[in-house]
Amino acid sequence: MTVLVFDVGNVLIRWDPRFLYETMFADAERMEWFLANVCTPDWNLEMDRGAAFADQVAALCARHPEWEAEIRAFDARWADMVPGAVEPNMALLERLLGRGEPIYAITNFSREKWVEAQARFPLLTRFEGVVVSAHERLIKPDPAIYRTLLDRYGLEAWRCLFIDDSEKNVAGARAVGMRALHCPLGFDLEAGLREAGVEV
Repeated sequence: MTVLVFDVGNVLIRWDPRFLYETMFADAERMEWFLANVCTPDWNLEMDRGAAFADQVAALCARHPEWEAEIRAFDARWADMVPGAVEPNMALLERLLGRGEPIYAITNFSREKWVEAQARFPLLTRFEGVVVSAHERLIKPDPAIYRTLLDRYGLEAWRCLFIDDSEKNVAGARAVGMRALHCPLGFDLEAGLREAGVEV
């Protein structure tokens, strides 16, 4: 039997800081500059790697005091970056869980916001097992994070099918022997799983 392993962000729930910052910037070009130079992907990744949100925000405000309100919004208004579920994929997950199948997840997520996401989307509490990057201080596509799932839950890599919106993370899963499916936004996941031989 194939063991499904889900990513969360932009596979099951939508996440993009632009949902927030489009409400704070009148100028799209200025917003993109801010996201490329102040609240950067690398800065956000440090929270996913386990750094505390409060510490990261305070340090960034000290470096960029002119952007303090916008930086603090990244934390205080994080929910605005997550407008809702990726509905077809979440409905599919609910159906699969309803059949009693053990389903797992590996996600790059901060410690604080993972708690928030689970409270808002209770289906995220129903995985058989989850490896959260901040808890492990490992981030995808580091091979060690995939091996953590396999070792912790006694899974055979070749039986697992990992689903992620990032091609780099898909490649990381394949590097440890897992099968993997690239699932960008708009991808028909149900059809993709069928094509991979999974009964849905």
